[in-house]
Amino acid sequence: MGIISIEKADHLFWLGRYTERVFTTLQTFFKYFDRMLDMDEKAYQTFCGKLTIPVIYENMDDFIDKYLFSLEDPNSVYSNMMRAFDNAVILRDELSSDTLSYIQMALDGIEHAKLHGNALAYDLQPVKDYLYAFWGCLDDNVEDEEGRNIIKCGKYLERLDLYMRLDFPYFYIEKEFNKFLNRLYKIRIGYNRKEADKLTEVMNLKEGWIVRQQDALNALWNIF
Repeated sequence: MGIISIEKADHLFWLGRYTERVFTTLQTFFKYFDRMLDMDEKAYQTFCGKLTIPVIYENMDDFIDKYLFSLEDPNSVYSNMMRAFDNAVILRDELSSDTLSYIQMALDGIEHAKLHGNALAYDLQPVKDYLYAFWGCLDDNVEDEEGRNIIKCGKYLERLDLYMRLDFPYFYIEKEFNKFLNRLYKIRIGYNRKEADKLTEVMNLKEGWIVRQQDALNALWNIF
């Protein structure tokens, strides 16, 4: 790939973020989906609050339909998958057709579930499987290490952000934090070292990090 332009680096970074956003929000969605069906029809409001998504949904059924499948809802799984696809298409030459095909299949999987799905958890499982395959194919087919590192930096930044906001146990947050730093220190893109140090300071509090959750999120958001 050689020297990566700022524009191309941006597409790589956001490809990592959007694919991860689809994967983790889809995975977490079903925890709240079960809660909505079994105990609290308004549990989606808590989900939206943690992700700072405006509660524009009329009820549980409206949320399920729009959050998963609406292209008009900028926060939906479908909208984020479409953004991932748009970035991947621009990077076709760098990714290879095989790698790009898994993004296409993940997008097709959402569209198929929208039109033909009867059991959401079952029908949307292939979307997560295709994203797993995309990440694996990425390692095999993208020879340029800098390009892979930028994608994975975006991926782990997004995962860390979501894990912190969605109340994942510290063990998982620490694991993703270490992955993120590993990629951050390898890329040749300018970032705010002071904010990275602030984030490290909070993470070093271990389970006590939660009292400074907003500080950690602010630092993460301001690293780039």
